[in-house]
Amino acid sequence: MNDDATKGVRRIAVLGEMLELGDEAAKAHWDVGRMAGEYGVDFVIAVGEDMAKQLALGAADAGVDSAIVKDNSTATALLEKLLRPDDVVLIKGSRGGMRWQIAQALTGQEITGILS
Repeated sequence: MNDDATKGVRRIAVLGEMLELGDEAAKAHWDVGRMAGEYGVDFVIAVGEDMAKQLALGAADAGVDSAIVKDNSTATALLEKLLRPDDVVLIKGSRGGMRWQIAQALTGQEITGILS
């Protein structure tokens, strides 16, 4: 997200918990939050429970403001309040978290191409 195409616009990352990481889960989530800052993200919305806190802590360590929300509907509601014209939003998480629901709710369009 840190390139000329998004220069001068606000970058928001909605990051969900990554599943099945075992003992490495906390560090991996913290690292992803930190990398968000390194890649020029301006605000992180961390979706989930304990590992979402790690995402937010990593983002904070990189100087990025963040919010922790429990679920997709709360993330959607927060995005609807925050979004401004020209914002760029990245939505990413494990497939099990169904983060595509956030994009679908925001755009009003059915998300296709998801394989079972």
